Amino acid sequence: MLIEFFHPTTITWSIHLLLALVLSIRVIMKRPGTGVALAWLLVINAIPIFGVLIYLLIGERRISWTRLQGIRQLRSDYAQVIDYAVHKGLLEIDWTQHGDVARSMGRLGWRMVGSPTVGGSSYELLGETEEILRRIAQDIDGAQHSVLMEFYIWNSGGLGDEVLAAVIRAQQRGVHCCLLIDAVGSRPWWKGPQPQKLRDSGVELRMALPVGLFRTLVGRSDLRLHRKIVVVDSEVAWTGSMNLVDPLFFKQDRGVGEWVDAMVRLKGSVVSPLAATVIGDWILEGDDSLSELISRHQLHLVDPAGTADIQVIPSGPGETNDGLLQMILTMINRAREELVLTTPYLVPDESLLRAIRGAAARGVKVRIIVPEMVDSIMTRYASRSYYDDLLQSGVELHLYRDGLLHTKSITMDGQVSMFGTVNFDMRSLWLNFEVALFVYDDGFAEKLRELQQSYLDSSDQIDHEEWSKRSFGKQLLENMLRLLSPLL
Repeated sequence: MLIEFFHPTTITWSIHLLLALVLSIRVIMKRPGTGVALAWLLVINAIPIFGVLIYLLIGERRISWTRLQGIRQLRSDYAQVIDYAVHKGLLEIDWTQHGDVARSMGRLGWRMVGSPTVGGSSYELLGETEEILRRIAQDIDGAQHSVLMEFYIWNSGGLGDEVLAAVIRAQQRGVHCCLLIDAVGSRPWWKGPQPQKLRDSGVELRMALPVGLFRTLVGRSDLRLHRKIVVVDSEVAWTGSMNLVDPLFFKQDRGVGEWVDAMVRLKGSVVSPLAATVIGDWILEGDDSLSELISRHQLHLVDPAGTADIQVIPSGPGETNDGLLQMILTMINRAREELVLTTPYLVPDESLLRAIRGAAARGVKVRIIVPEMVDSIMTRYASRSYYDDLLQSGVELHLYRDGLLHTKSITMDGQVSMFGTVNFDMRSLWLNFEVALFVYDDGFAEKLRELQQSYLDSSDQIDHEEWSKRSFGKQLLENMLRLLSPLL
């Protein structure tokens, strides 16, 4: 009897049953959506050992205890900065000029994310990648104290090398330069010569969210820093959809054309929360103290310079839960006349899909612009599985034909805008560390709508009747890949 108990099969099943019981209790106590919970309970209990491993790898937005503690400390530090901003009057917003929707969104972002709207900023919206890279290099060449940069992808070649050269020149003349680059998004770049070239010049360079066996054990290894931010001297900031790449030298073998992006150059009060976002990410990947970094980079709250009121909403596991999603849903649900959305990857979760369909069904003119071709075949087909649902509700779907449209934006009724790094897919909304600007300014909405119109002019609208005639095989493939949506 004892021999039978120690039989390998008995031991394996005993281990599986114990782990399945523990993780089943964990799933129940985590309280995910009922469908999600039932799916995970089935996987954990029905697939011996491997079901447990799958859950441990991707079942939760799990981050390490050290990173979680760091995020909590940053929240505390940021709360003190906000108190100081209140005393300086940077948060005194005249909401009467924006309307009830903007006021509600401003309150929502502050309460759920801890990021208030700041008054007094100016902006330049740029949609030409060559001009963007040259202007960023010019701003860095004019830096006197500090350059802070974080990007998901850095790619060598073309005008991207001019930006790198500008960073090295800045460091050599005594400017403190800190670059935080994602480990996976920029994996080819990390293996090349440029990182060592930066370090040799004295630039402080860090890898964001490096992967490895230990990190996989203490937290998910597929969480990514997807933000794109540049801050120069605490006076000028850049953010938007564009990685530090020259489209002429980036993924030219993918058959999707050049990547099409947009960035916004900012001055005034909004520079401070963007700088705080970069500094926070930098601290989480090292052991610097906040006070040391503030002193070294001569960081400060920026005085108002302009009339735009802007709210910076960072997001990511352990930081803001679903705050960014709630902001986007509020925009969509409060729209009355028009919604225009641009995204390279359209793989929405159920709440976002229902909100978009509901807006169209109640008479809002909803236009979504996506690229005709994207660099991921799986994402391309998974995205198409949502087209029928959207078209049936009256949503206009437009396929951009002049490259991989990578701009992420929303305009609502010509009043409120969202612009940043977040795609309308579950990875961006739940797994990536993103940043978005919610701009309460009619002038910015007008400029962004003009940019969106230029995309519409280079797009073809999908005809619902023609779309419904595609083959059963394509529909089956699309719906099968839709099941993998949370992982894409």
